[in-house]
Amino acid sequence: MLTELQFKAVRSSGSGGQNVNKVSSKVVLTFDLKNSKALEEEEKELLSTKLATRLTSEQILILNCDEDRSQLKNKTIITKRFLELISKALIVPKKRKATKTPRSVIEKRIKAKRNLSEIKQNRRKPHF
Repeated sequence: MLTELQFKAVRSSGSGGQNVNKVSSKVVLTFDLKNSKALEEEEKELLSTKLATRLTSEQILILNCDEDRSQLKNKTIITKRFLELISKALIVPKKRKATKTPRSVIEKRIKAKRNLSEIKQNRRKPHF
């Protein structure tokens, strides 16, 4: 999968003075999800649904990193971020099993209602 990643070094935007103007330290990572040979079709479908907001119309994932002044550090940061993103997106959540309310909880609620009802009945004036 790492062999399918494409890196491009670009000049960072924003403040930074002479270093920003001279050095291409920002790293742009692109990954073509549709044409990837490392992933199976089911994995591609799962990734395309979970990462739909991050993908382009051609199913290409683009990630940027300009956190550090070093191009090499930015490249390692963006690679780690990519691997975490892919591994989290490939996790299939467990289906939730519906559970019944336990009998003890129902009995406890009814007992509390009965108790409150008796307390309120005892507050009334007795009628003879």
